[in-house]
Amino acid sequence: MSLAFSTCDYCDAHKADEAGDFRWLPGVFRSYGGLSRFAGPVSTVKCFEDNSLVKAAVESPGQGRVLVVDGAASMRRALLGGQLAFAAAHHGWAGLLINGAVRDLGELAQAQVGILALGHVPMPTDRKGQGLAGVSLQLQGVQVRPGDWLYADADGVVLSGTALHAA
Repeated sequence: MSLAFSTCDYCDAHKADEAGDFRWLPGVFRSYGGLSRFAGPVSTVKCFEDNSLVKAAVESPGQGRVLVVDGAASMRRALLGGQLAFAAAHHGWAGLLINGAVRDLGELAQAQVGILALGHVPMPTDRKGQGLAGVSLQLQGVQVRPGDWLYADADGVVLSGTALHAA
């Protein structure tokens, strides 16, 4: 989804939100993808050093969604590499946010999809079919739910229970 928005403007507009509908992630994520700005409704995966469900997700229709992956902040195995990034772009995912590591940095930069991650490591995962999809996550102390809207740009990542942009 190509939107003109500013996460800073959204924070200014929603700084008094006490209901918890508007949330933001700390600035610990680094941009690796070919798109630095992306937004969409959230789909979730929770896994640990096994990207089986990440692969299944990005090889299915993305429909402008953002895949948020809680990899327990592990920096031992990459949950996303070049092949899966290109698959995500091909299948219409707006972006991916990985609470963990990625690899194949040159390929990630060429993929026309937003990719944020904690860092990178060359070691791939083993695929054992483990993990959960479509569950609420706690990332960096912030709740992320399937169906939330995620907005990411150079300034950061914000989440809302409803779309913040005009349709």
